[in-house]
Order: sequence, then C-alpha cells, then structure tokens
Amino acid sequence: MGPTGKIMECRFYCRKMMILAGSLMVMAAVYLTRKSDQTTHHRIMMMPAAGRNNHNNEMMTESCDIFSGKWVYDDISYPLYKEKECSFMLDEFSCEKFGRKDTMYQHWRWKPHQCHLPRFNAREFLRKLRGKRMVFVGDSLSRNQWVSLVCLVESSLDHLHISSHVNGSMYTFKSTEYNVSIEFYWAPFLVESNCDDPINHRVENRIVRAHAIEKHAKYWTDADIVIFDSYIWWLDHSIKIMWGSFEDNPDERRYKEMNLLSRYKMGLNTWSDWIEKHVNLTKTQLFFISMSPSHLRASEWGMEEGNNNCYNETKPILGKEGYWGSLSNAKMMRIVEGEIEKLRSKSVKIKLLNVTQLSEYRKDGHPSIYRRQWEPASKLDRSNPPSYADCGHWCLPGVPDVWNELLYAYIIMQSS
Repeated sequence: MGPTGKIMECRFYCRKMMILAGSLMVMAAVYLTRKSDQTTHHRIMMMPAAGRNNHNNEMMTESCDIFSGKWVYDDISYPLYKEKECSFMLDEFSCEKFGRKDTMYQHWRWKPHQCHLPRFNAREFLRKLRGKRMVFVGDSLSRNQWVSLVCLVESSLDHLHISSHVNGSMYTFKSTEYNVSIEFYWAPFLVESNCDDPINHRVENRIVRAHAIEKHAKYWTDADIVIFDSYIWWLDHSIKIMWGSFEDNPDERRYKEMNLLSRYKMGLNTWSDWIEKHVNLTKTQLFFISMSPSHLRASEWGMEEGNNNCYNETKPILGKEGYWGSLSNAKMMRIVEGEIEKLRSKSVKIKLLNVTQLSEYRKDGHPSIYRRQWEPASKLDRSNPPSYADCGHWCLPGVPDVWNELLYAYIIMQSS
C-alpha cells in the first residue's frame, strides 16, 4: 500500500476510534446520571412546576423516590398560605389562633434526595381536575389533609367562585370557576361502625361491621379521585367485630373480639374487595395514605424524663434519617401494602402515598395544647400541659401541606 493509501486508512480508523470514544463517553455519562438517581421505592417522574423558586429550577428527567429525603428550613417560600386567611380552617388545626407563638413549624419544606417536589400551583391543579370530583375518605387525619388542600386551593382563588357545605358525613368545597369538587367523607374504619356519626362518634365501646362497606361506598363510588385513610381508630383495645346489622334485634347480632392485626386485615380486605369489583378503572384514580405518626414518647428522640411528648417541641428530628417511632405499627403498614399489591395484581391501579417516614421527623408539627379543647382542661391538667397535648393531629399550615404536594405531584404528572 502506498503512502496515500496508508494516510486514508489512518484517517478511517482514527475517525472510527473518535466516534467510539465519543459513544463511550456518552454511555458513561448516562450510566453515572442514572446511577446517581437510583432510589428504592415509590418512583415518579418529577418536573418542577412553573414559578418555582431557584431551589426547584432543575428539570428532572429521571425517576425519583419522593418519599425519601429530608426537611429543609425555608422561610422565604413557605408557608404556602396563612392560617388566618383560610376560610375553611378548623379549630382543631388552628395553632396560632389558640396561642402558639413559635411559627417555625410552618416553614419546613420536604426535599427528596434525588429531585425536587413541584411547588403546589392551585390553578394548575384545578385545570387538571376541571369538571371532576375528588373525595378524601377516612378519619380526622384525612380531614386534616382535606382542610390543608382546600386552604392551598382557596389561597389562589376569588372568593366569589368558591362554595362549601356540610351534609351529614360529607364536607364539600367547590370551585365553580373550574367545576371542581373537593370533598371529605367521614368513615374512620372505611367499613361500617358505630362511630360513623361525624359529630357524635366518641363512643366508649367501638363496634365494627368489618364485612360491610356499601353504606359508605355509595357516596364516593362515582368520584374521579379517591384518597383513603384508615389507621388510628383500629388501635382501640375495646373494638368488637360484629356480624349482623345495627338495625337487627340485638339478640341476633354476633360479636367477636379479635387481635389488632386480624381485625385490621379483615377490614382492609373488605375495602380492597369492594375496590376490585366496583371502581370504574377507566375513570377513577385511587390513593391510600399511609399511617400518620403520633409523637407521644419523647425519650425515643433523646429527650430527658419530664419532656414526655410533643409538648414544647419546636424543631423536627434532624440528623436521624430513618427514625421510626414505636407508635407506628410496621406490621399494619405491611397489611396495607399487601392489600394494595393484591389489587395491583388484578390490574387495579392504586398508589400508596407513604407519608409515614417523612412525618416521623416532625415532632414539632402537632397542635399540642394549642387547639380547641373539646372539654376544658382541668386545673390539674393545666399544671401539667403534656397531659392533654394533641400529638396526633397537625397544625396548619404544616405537615399535611407536604402530603398534598406529594399528591399534587402524582396528579399533574399522571394526567399530563
């Protein structure tokens, strides 16, 4: 081969090597990017919403576990609304109104490890839901989340274009401008019980018809989005499972005492069977909110004796990733996950919003003594504030706003 041929051959092989090297560099970059974004569960394609501050200006193109992360203090863009300006705020969650002076609990933002949550945008949310009906079904923690959502939505709307009413167990907020209805339905066990009155439900001996759900389900069968919640009420030791009807002659009813896990599984099994048989899967989006933690044992996060619950707590649990309080029953969580997996195996699409771990860190977010008391505290109680502190519900603005940002992320991404 002459000199010219050798030069041509060199150019050919050099060009091939350059192309190969470039391809390898691209492949390596893709691999490293994907490897850095690896997470374990609950992946979702994330993208920042319009108008997000600088901390959310990244365009996410990889999937992300939005439930694994940390709380970041942000007193610039949070809270997303003001307690006093929400027309739908309830006294159970109005911590400022009832004397709480520190407001740091309002300024914490949830930051997933591998991405950013889109900032809640009320009008974008309503555009996605135009003409639809959303229903929260569950207990007072579900109502806590419902109040949070309607406060988030109301903060961006003209009051002339919203309406609300209460009809028995159903609380309804409606945006007439977008024809969107956001509702809460009281059903603390999901199945039928003697605690189903939304006002007078503090009964001494709780009875559950663990095989009966139709009484409740007819009120949310035709909804477009349903968010379920049921946990804390099942923990009561006095619960009895009943066969028969509350309308039957008492002599015809049969009762059985069951352990916690057995009765919980029985109730959720009735719920999941109903979902499988009656939900219109071409129309309805389904979500289940995992258990909301209570902070009643301060020794678990390192406090000394005497500080025995959430009273006087003003900061989250920081630097203890994976903290899990003893009052959050992991076995009950497994039951929920099992019922959801069973539904998925039968082609029922349902998302578990796992708010438990991220809420575990927020010992500071509860009303404590700063809420309406159903019964005035006695002189003895007032001398010992932790004795009547509410460490189960959440102040608003606060933790449930993040639950709704997680819900919002799923809704806007799935319906894009």
